[in-house]
Amino acid sequence: MPRATPDATRSRTCRPSRTHDGTRAAAMLRWIGLLLIAFLLILQWKLWVGADGIREVHALRASVAAQREENDQLTRRNQALEADVKDLKHNGQAVESRARSELGLIKPGETFYQVVEPASASSSDAH
Repeated sequence: MPRATPDATRSRTCRPSRTHDGTRAAAMLRWIGLLLIAFLLILQWKLWVGADGIREVHALRASVAAQREENDQLTRRNQALEADVKDLKHNGQAVESRARSELGLIKPGETFYQVVEPASASSSDAH
């Protein structure tokens, strides 16, 4: 068997073990992978179950839809009131008609007749 030279022996003993470094790197990568998976799971938990998650987004969307519907109803009501105001400002006949129907006003020289329906039998028995 050939004898090893001192340089060859030294070079074998001074070299770091490659298998040991490879195992350490693989273990470190496994830990980093596990930490990233744990972090991802925590983020998913917050997204689906947390206070500011998907449930609150759905609740806010429903609230916004309800508010829009209410705003649309109020817009239609405002448009109707605006039309009434415009009609009362520019049409004297509308003012007169409203005064007669809502306030019971009559013109000078007119006679007001109020027709009273006879009370039904059930309401006269109650008195």
